[in-house]
This record gives sequence, C-alpha cells and structure tokens, in this order.
Amino acid sequence: MINATIEVRMTSSRLPGKPLMLAGGITMLEILIRRLSQSKFLDKIIVATTINKQDDPIIEFCIANNLPYYRGSEHNVLERVYSAAKQFETDTLVQITGDCPLIDYRMVDNLIEIFTENYPFSRIVSNTGPEISMPWGFDVQVYKADELKKVIDNSPSEEDKEHVSQRFYSAEFKETYNLLHIKYGPPLNRPELRVTLDYLEDYLLIKEIVEDFGIQNLKEFTAEDIIEWLDSHPVQRDKVIAKHNEG
Repeated sequence: MINATIEVRMTSSRLPGKPLMLAGGITMLEILIRRLSQSKFLDKIIVATTINKQDDPIIEFCIANNLPYYRGSEHNVLERVYSAAKQFETDTLVQITGDCPLIDYRMVDNLIEIFTENYPFSRIVSNTGPEISMPWGFDVQVYKADELKKVIDNSPSEEDKEHVSQRFYSAEFKETYNLLHIKYGPPLNRPELRVTLDYLEDYLLIKEIVEDFGIQNLKEFTAEDIIEWLDSHPVQRDKVIAKHNEG
C-alpha cells in the first residue's frame, strides 16, 4: 500500500496548538488532510502523533473523522513514523509534516510517480531538503517504509530520531540512497517564499489565503495559485518572510 504519514503534535514551542487552529471554520490539520485526500495514489493518510495527554484533542479529531492514527514518542519521531507506517501495512511511504497545511496533492502524486519509475535505482524521491527550489510548505518525501527500519537498526543518532529522513540526505550515505531531488522551474521555483506553519504570522497568512480562496475551493487551488496570491499580497508575504529570517 502507498500511505502517507502526517507528523503532528500540539506542543510546538513556537506555536502551541497549531494543528487545531481554525481557518474558514476548519482546523489546519483538516485542511491538510482534505487537500491530500485528493491524491489518486494514496491508500491511507495516517496521523502520527504522540502519547502526550496534550495530543488527546488530535486523537479526538481523528476518531470523529474516522481517520487512521498512531501514538508514539514525542522525541523519537523516527520510531513513531515507522511504527505508524508498519501498523497500517505501508509499503511505499509518503512523509508529510503537519506544518504543511496547504500541501498540493498534484505535487504529491508527481513525486509518487517519479519514485515508482526510478526505484530501486533511487531509494528516495524528495522536493525538500538543503536544495529546496519551491516555497517552503509543499514538502514531500517518498520512499519505502522499510528504509526507516534499516535506520532504526543501524545506530540512529539523536538527529536521526528527531529528523526522520535526515540520513537520506547525508553525504556519508549518498551512494546508498541515490536521492533523487526534484527541482522546479518557474513559476514554482520560489524558495524565498513560505506557507509553512511555524509562527503566529504563518498562521495568519495561511488563514487569509484559505479564506480568500474559500473552503468550497479548498481541494482545487494549486501551489501556483498560492504563489500568485502571495505575489499579489506583498505586505502579508514579506511580513512572514521577515519573521522566518529572524528565526
């Protein structure tokens, strides 16, 4: 099965409670899931949260919406994501973070197709990481779920545990994974932009974008549409970029 995991928790130090903040009357997490659910390849979208009591509201949301979920360690995200994938019999894993509520399912499907065509020569396909060429907030990584088990069994560092796919990008393992990094041309080639959910300013921007396009159009507007919106709202856009550069 091709499944997506969404790493999400309520206890962000920069923006506590961000997964359940509202835009247009629905939560950031629901916005992400609604958009991701348009993928023609995904069998399941799994919410991977923690065993912390603070994350009970996320579980309540999942139960109310009949969504698959898994609870694991807050700090060993590597183990949490792998266990979530294993519980739901994942073969190919699409790794998404809860910080990307405006994810574009078209980009997700494109990366899944590229991965399928290039595996096993390339063992991971990604559009994020150090060489990101698109706005922050459309991050997708695709690989076999068993790759995480190999990391777990091969002396994972604390960085590996915190940043699930970090090893795939390491120069030390370049020949092992032969990572295929997707670089975008215009109009997507805008790495200076961001619609990722990290700060209050990010939330206010994403909320305005969602409400401008309208909840009824939530599944339709594209990454390109969002870039066009950002360019037509330079004051809002630049405020978020400035905050990002501060942090």
